[in-house]
Amino acid sequence: MKKLFVALAGNIGVGKTTAAKLISRRFGFELFDEPVIDNRFLRDYYADMQRWSFTLQLEFLMKRCQHHELIHTVPKSCIQDRTLLEDPEIFAKYLHGLGHMDDRELDLYLEYFQRLNRDLHQPDQVVYLQCHDTEILLRRIRERGRKEEAGITGEFLAGLGAYYRTFPQVAAGKHKLEVLTVDVSTLDIRTPEGKEQFLERVAGFLR
Repeated sequence: MKKLFVALAGNIGVGKTTAAKLISRRFGFELFDEPVIDNRFLRDYYADMQRWSFTLQLEFLMKRCQHHELIHTVPKSCIQDRTLLEDPEIFAKYLHGLGHMDDRELDLYLEYFQRLNRDLHQPDQVVYLQCHDTEILLRRIRERGRKEEAGITGEFLAGLGAYYRTFPQVAAGKHKLEVLTVDVSTLDIRTPEGKEQFLERVAGFLR
């Protein structure tokens, strides 16, 4: 079977980690978790976004580029929990719009991204988990109980969501990626029925 590199995309709390684990177990893909737990700046970022946004974005950029390099060396198919493209296309632009990154910082970040991304192998396919209901996202964030995320507000998630609404078109049009959109506001992939429906759609997409 041809090696595939598949990546998950979606707002905070949408269920990317759960989906990545399901895909990994069902199809035997090597799992690359989102580099959140060992992030050196995440706690500082949520305490003071104005000070730490640029630093956090660089940290995520470096970690995700390392994942891409590792994925290139793994002989089996791989699933990545969050795409590299979400950082420049959504998070950096959103944080700049909020005033947490100034024009120079955004320009420098995008220069780093362009240089580091230039020779990386991009995902063959992207599974985008869609959820426009911020109450669902907030509930799932609270349920997983990461201390660093305790201060995330519905307003912040709604702002990210506005960028995510165009993500499938940006990924497909600008970056030439094949995207499967799954609405998880009505499909709970943590239930047995929801899990099977989700995996059936992914199986058809991978074929």
